[in-house]
Amino acid sequence: MDLLEWLQNWYHQHCDGGWEHSYGIRLTSLDNPGWGVTINLEDTNLEFATFDDLIINRSEIDWVDCKVQKKVFRAYGGPNNLKEIIEIFRRWAMSQHGPGNSLPVCK
Repeated sequence: MDLLEWLQNWYHQHCDGGWEHSYGIRLTSLDNPGWGVTINLEDTNLEFATFDDLIINRSEIDWVDCKVQKKVFRAYGGPNNLKEIIEIFRRWAMSQHGPGNSLPVCK
């Protein structure tokens, strides 16, 4: 399963008839250029999980900035860093799941 497929499955696992009406995932483009990703964690197994802010600055166009604020994973990155942002979220989500919290496996 690739990263996009994994993210789709993560989203689908949380769609329960209510969550998707109030929460969800948003991908946006930035004008510098780059990507913005917001993933609402409310009512998920990640709602109270700790995430250490992550900032990587390789160059003006190769960077990521990820954090969790008010139960929302917020990530921004350069124009070619969308895949890396999703991978950072996936790794963190997979590291937080415990017994009874199944998450799709990305191979």
